[in-house]
Amino acid sequence: MDLKLHQCFIAVDDHDKALTFYRDVLGLEVRNDVGFEGMRWVTVGSPLQPDVEIVLEPPAANPDASPADKEAMAQLLAKGMLRGVIFSTPDCDALFSRVEEYGADVVQEPMDQPYGVRDCAFRDPAGNLLRFMERPRD
Repeated sequence: MDLKLHQCFIAVDDHDKALTFYRDVLGLEVRNDVGFEGMRWVTVGSPLQPDVEIVLEPPAANPDASPADKEAMAQLLAKGMLRGVIFSTPDCDALFSRVEEYGADVVQEPMDQPYGVRDCAFRDPAGNLLRFMERPRD
């Protein structure tokens, strides 16, 4: 099969704060900004990967979600319990400095991992865990 990842989804509770972080701090480009039935979806992506997009969506964006399900999702997001994504970067330390300067919640400072990468971690404004890894240079 010829498969490629096209989109992944990250729940956010404030799209404007998320845009400031993903666009202005991380340097991702905004590809789409759509409102529908009182909800908003913003699609961002790296200029280096035009075929891969991250959709910043409301928690429990499923129209069939019950009010209880939506509340549970909002609570999990507030606790930072929803998964985020892992980015790669050629310079983990420089990225760390930039994101830390913005004031993001630091989860892990840059460190060399026993499995061969150098990485760091932050939480985005909604509490999602984001990791940034630098592969060893050959």
